[in-house]
Amino acid sequence: MKRILLIQLILVLLVVVSCKKDYPMDDDGLLITKRADCYVSNFELLGADFQTVRTKAATIDTTAQTINVEVLFGTDLKNLYPQFTLVVDAVLDPKIVGKVDFSDLSKPKEWTVVSGNRKVRKTYKVFLTVKQ
Repeated sequence: MKRILLIQLILVLLVVVSCKKDYPMDDDGLLITKRADCYVSNFELLGADFQTVRTKAATIDTTAQTINVEVLFGTDLKNLYPQFTLVVDAVLDPKIVGKVDFSDLSKPKEWTVVSGNRKVRKTYKVFLTVKQ
């Protein structure tokens, strides 16, 4: 009986050792790939009720690395939830973990898109205007 348990234990250890991760991962446990693409493909801005506050689609300039978005009059600018759609394997820095205060319209918010290989970084500025 002890011999069977010993054999089972050895088999389990072999399986664990053979399943070693051979793929590079970042600090968040995301796979680091060979992709160097680095851009924003879509941008959404939600209010406190998680409904869009945009008046029209955001204008994304991947060359100038800017996003211009117009929001409805009366929008609570201190409680907005930005959502980025990025190219495959890219990540956003800093992460968005909750509401963002856009109330100071003179200072655009900035986020950096980091490529899948984590070598290319592009900082996007989000400019917000309120429809009159």
